[in-house]
Amino acid sequence: MDISLLLINPIAFHLGPIEVRWYGIIIATGIVLAYLLAQREAVKLGLHDDFFADLLIWAIPIGILSARIYYVAMKWDYYSVNPGKIIEIWNGGIAIHGALIGAFITAYLFTKRRNVSFLRIADIAAPSILVGQIIGRWGNFMNQEAHGGPVTRTFLENLMLPNWMIEQMYIAKENTYVHPTFLYESVWNFIGLIILIVARKLNWRRGEMFFFYLIWYSAGRYFIEGLRTDSLYLIGELRSAQVVSIIGIAIGIIAIVYRRLKVRPVVHYLDQPEKLKSKKGKSKGASR
Repeated sequence: MDISLLLINPIAFHLGPIEVRWYGIIIATGIVLAYLLAQREAVKLGLHDDFFADLLIWAIPIGILSARIYYVAMKWDYYSVNPGKIIEIWNGGIAIHGALIGAFITAYLFTKRRNVSFLRIADIAAPSILVGQIIGRWGNFMNQEAHGGPVTRTFLENLMLPNWMIEQMYIAKENTYVHPTFLYESVWNFIGLIILIVARKLNWRRGEMFFFYLIWYSAGRYFIEGLRTDSLYLIGELRSAQVVSIIGIAIGIIAIVYRRLKVRPVVHYLDQPEKLKSKKGKSKGASR
């Protein structure tokens, strides 16, 4: 039997001449669920119920743009001689680290304008970011991308994966099965999500949920990136994702230690939030 017949079609359906791909559906689903989780927690903690909606209006397009800029920068040798290809984002070519950097900068500026603690919002959003990443990696699965190097079918069977997932890990043009690195990262992030949900109950200090996210995601990404075959490189064999991951781990650890030793008074996750500025510049009560 032709194994290619068992592969999942990356195109979900057509709207006339337009192809609607599973990748886009899955990414959109991840964003929506991440938003709902963050919005629910924000309201529970007394923030205005349109806060995250207002933030995402800016963060999503800027995140996509910065994801593309990051990718193009890492492949500048190609795009410098093919400048017309830079805008062709519909042909693929975005990087999660670029999206995160753009979104974090946007969130920082947005919270400054609203006169609310960036770390408070980052703590609320940290589990949601993981939800988006957990779901989003399945878009890579549908596209048979962001995978690792060759493995045997027996290796995949020993992971106790269902047959439909094993078959999707067969890359026909390479005539081999590959590491399901999308799954490794998705599972790693799911474990991190559980830890952060527990951390909410334990009322960690402000900022520590966000910095834990940086450490946890970066540590997992560092090792998983070493298995991938589509890495972006800075110089030679130096993988950009691993360099950014090391920086993320360092920032997380240094920030937690510094804030534990130096920042007073101590503020915890569940402490009463500040008052937010309305869009008109008037103060809104943080409690509802």
